[in-house]
Amino acid sequence: VQLQASGGGLVQAGESLRLSCVASGRTFSGAAVAWFRQAPGKEREFVTTINWSGVTTAYADSVKGRFTVSRDNAKNSVYLQMDSLKPEDTALYSCAARLYGTSRYEWEYQYWGQGTQVTVSS
Repeated sequence: VQLQASGGGLVQAGESLRLSCVASGRTFSGAAVAWFRQAPGKEREFVTTINWSGVTTAYADSVKGRFTVSRDNAKNSVYLQMDSLKPEDTALYSCAARLYGTSRYEWEYQYWGQGTQVTVSS
């Protein structure tokens, strides 16, 4: 599975962005996908994950109620809708996939995209 993340940009606090993660490979429809982010000088952290069917999701407390993850297996895509963005959401956002169930732990993901930068100004 190869992943390509896109959709990042520079926005003001309170605005929205929608990130996309497009995958290649026949096994994508059976893979759980997660978004992680890494701010400058900080460790990478879990944001959200979604299982292969889209039924099961999980979010970090810091984004719960503001971010929504979804997927369209027909388009080999996973989306991250980010609303009410805050300056502390500024980071490089990466998508990752694993061929089993969802996980919050980055070391359990075998496939990674290159990341897309999100910058939120105050």
